[in-house]
Amino acid sequence: MIVIDACIELPQNCLTDDLQQNNLFEDRISFICLGCIVQQLRHHKSNRNIDKRPATSDHSQSINTKYPELLRYRVSLLPPKSRHPTDIHIMRVTVPLGRAMPPPEITFQDEKKNTAVSTTTSTSFVGFLKDKITSISSPASVYQVSLTEELGGGGGGGGGTNLKDDASNNYLYGSTPDHVFSDPAIAAYWADVYERAGYENRHRFDPSFQWDASEERKLVRKMDVRVVLWAWIMFCSLDLHRKNINRAISDDMLPELGMNTNDFNYGQTIFLASFLLAELPLPLPLPLPLPSGLVAKKLGADRFVVPMQIVSWSILSGAQVWITKRAHFYVIKALMGFAMGGFIPEVVLWLTYFYKSNELPLRLAFFWTALSTVNIACSLMAAGILQMRGIGGWSGWQWLFLIEALMSLVVGIFAFVLMPPGPCQTKSWFRGKDGWFSEREEFILVNRLLRDDPSKGDMNNREGVSATGLLKVLKEWEMWPLYIVGVCAYIPPGPPGEYLSLILRTHGFSVFQANLLTIPAYFLFACNLVILSYFSKRFKERGFIASLSQWWMLSFFAAIVALPDAGVWVRYALLIGILSYPYCHAILVAWTAENSNSVQTRAVSTALYIMFVQDGNIIYDNIYREDDKPLYKRGNRVLLAMVCLNIVLFYLTKAFYVWRNKVKEEKWKAMTPEEQRDYVLTTLDEGPKRLDFRFVH
Repeated sequence: MIVIDACIELPQNCLTDDLQQNNLFEDRISFICLGCIVQQLRHHKSNRNIDKRPATSDHSQSINTKYPELLRYRVSLLPPKSRHPTDIHIMRVTVPLGRAMPPPEITFQDEKKNTAVSTTTSTSFVGFLKDKITSISSPASVYQVSLTEELGGGGGGGGGTNLKDDASNNYLYGSTPDHVFSDPAIAAYWADVYERAGYENRHRFDPSFQWDASEERKLVRKMDVRVVLWAWIMFCSLDLHRKNINRAISDDMLPELGMNTNDFNYGQTIFLASFLLAELPLPLPLPLPLPSGLVAKKLGADRFVVPMQIVSWSILSGAQVWITKRAHFYVIKALMGFAMGGFIPEVVLWLTYFYKSNELPLRLAFFWTALSTVNIACSLMAAGILQMRGIGGWSGWQWLFLIEALMSLVVGIFAFVLMPPGPCQTKSWFRGKDGWFSEREEFILVNRLLRDDPSKGDMNNREGVSATGLLKVLKEWEMWPLYIVGVCAYIPPGPPGEYLSLILRTHGFSVFQANLLTIPAYFLFACNLVILSYFSKRFKERGFIASLSQWWMLSFFAAIVALPDAGVWVRYALLIGILSYPYCHAILVAWTAENSNSVQTRAVSTALYIMFVQDGNIIYDNIYREDDKPLYKRGNRVLLAMVCLNIVLFYLTKAFYVWRNKVKEEKWKAMTPEEQRDYVLTTLDEGPKRLDFRFVH
């Protein structure tokens, strides 16, 4: 539906009878309803202020000429008045969407008397006003109208926010009159929370602050370039070294080090175990060399942890040039795991400082396209670099490690100056004395985030998580279904992806050909990742849409198990089909963050989710074994069974959150409005335990 909120100034000490003598006020009512249709024709643009003035010729061209009677009205972006008039009544016009459009319902809210009356456009407005509103004679002045679009709750998307903010979360861009802080008591409560927490952006918190949709869209685009793009580049530098080993082994690295498939699996297991240990949510009070998502929460991912991690893993990856035996390989993999662990939850938490919950999935989808981008670009690079075998007496894989280490080292150096702590801390010698955002832009950034999720200000971004806080998050049993999905969801495509180039070599392809033949899978993987994440956001659905990743792989695994002796090109096509699956990691990470409902829970739960994903990676690294090569028939049967299990897990997780929301809703509705308000202001419940919070699913 379309909702219009109009602030109407009603002159004092006026007589009702005079209103019958003119139809100006009724005309304004009609104008607002027509303006709603104008907006509907213009793709439901949100948060427009409407002013009744003669339309300009330029504006007339922008409105559908099939409705000439609407051209009398101009839609413009008017600044709000700096002060309130003596009497303010809020008029809400609700217009259902659809071809058969029933009369809009109009509600007048007298803020001083705290009363409301409703009617529809089919009622005589003059008579309605005469009966319902007294002390009115001269025409009311409509000085600002805010139009927004409210979406129906369909799609199974769940809530994922405080109940007070359910409506405002449906607004795409721009401020609205009705938001979580509209109630002065609730605004005062959260202001006190932010002050006690030392929230770094509290000086920009303003419940009465207003902005329009165009400003917010422009600001989001600016952040996409400055924040998301840089996060993507840093992630590329991570995956550059996580996956270059898969290209190196196509250049006879294993036989040159006296290793076989099992030895390689052990090395990868050591790497992942170290990676997992580094991500343990340890409540460390002092800076230690062990990188962790929660150490980053204490020290600041921007100030120390992430830049040092990138520099560290670049040096360690370059050191692989000098390994000569299996023991060296194991040691380097362990150290690289420690250096890389924690990076992903740190950066995801950093992104939540800038983006609303409904904006995050698509940004994370782009973030994870780094996987396929790196694989495509580095497969092309590897095809050339591995031809350098013999130069300087080195093998091709040694040159590969050295050149890629130098590339990521440059990223690590720039990370020290290109990661601001938050939206209000962008000023620096490198980013400029005025920073990235103006004062007004900072107000927009902070207030749009807090109105979307007030809990984002309940903790300072330099505050660590205590042992008590850690234990509390671990006890959040309602988060565990997502952790279990994280363990299992990515096991099926893991072994084929890790061994693809080696499998191609065993089928007779050269090093050059094996690396180039991996590119189609990575390209399709990136496309499907973005498409899946888009549809998840579009339909506000997580569980069902994320499960499509498993349905995609099911047919390909079934075929590869049913046709174990198929020809080379048939097996290649099936492997490409498996590896081009729609990656649901961005959806699940955003799902975990949204269901956390507090900064502390979000910091720990995101790290825990990534840890469980690494557990799954450790499992899949040991599914393809030396005695099962080259076709890995036994391993593929195990992976097919995992796909079937995952489909069930996704549906059970969806059903679990539907059930939990139903239980919460029953308890909430059993409370009187006074009890609900008292609960919001006094409850000690935190995170997903709050009764006014609904899980997304």
